[in-house]
Amino acid sequence: MNEPGGKVTEQAAPATASTRVEPPAAKKAEALPETTEGFPWPSSHEIKKESNPFTDRDWRMLAYAWSGLLVRLVIIFTLLFSVFQFLANQDQKRVEQTMSLVELWESKDLQQAQRALKERLTGLNAKYDNLLSANPTPTEEQVFRQRIGIEAMTADGGTMPLADFSDHFDRIVYFLNRLSICVESDLCSRKVADSYFRDYAVSFWSYFAGYIEKQRKAGSANFASAIEAYVRQGQPAQSK
Repeated sequence: MNEPGGKVTEQAAPATASTRVEPPAAKKAEALPETTEGFPWPSSHEIKKESNPFTDRDWRMLAYAWSGLLVRLVIIFTLLFSVFQFLANQDQKRVEQTMSLVELWESKDLQQAQRALKERLTGLNAKYDNLLSANPTPTEEQVFRQRIGIEAMTADGGTMPLADFSDHFDRIVYFLNRLSICVESDLCSRKVADSYFRDYAVSFWSYFAGYIEKQRKAGSANFASAIEAYVRQGQPAQSK
């Protein structure tokens, strides 16, 4: 088509509807075959029978096996022996600690204290002997001894001045407390301590339990509590 001015212009061709390209359809996932097994069968190549080194025909494997067993047995024996030796040493230390208390018990001051208590209790037993029947019951004997112990801690309890006797009494209480704590804390040998001191501790308690109870009510709540625990060890509980 000619336009004014002599220029020739091209006429655009009429637009045509473009063809729409459809995307390819997605493939449907293939369903796996259903199985009743949770795990696949193991391969036969994975199963290997382990050889017993103690029945191996190779003498080197036998030597390694038996030497390894021997080393383990030696280690176990060494550990057991070490434990046994440790326990034996601990027991020996307890015996030595107990024997040091025996030496202290035989010292001059404690020997004098023992004699002072013995003389005072012997005199009071002779003084009140007629108050106890020929065949007293355990309860009667217990009451009798406790009354003697209470009187022993008075000025009329004997010829020795009460202040001097109280000093001897305190030494005995201190020693028996120390012994009892040592035994109950497993620092002393109970067997050795019982052989040397148990009879004396039980006799001491039978006389002075009443006086000790009075001291506790007066304010000394833990007075001679360690002695009581040692004496009552292995005995049925008694009502106060």
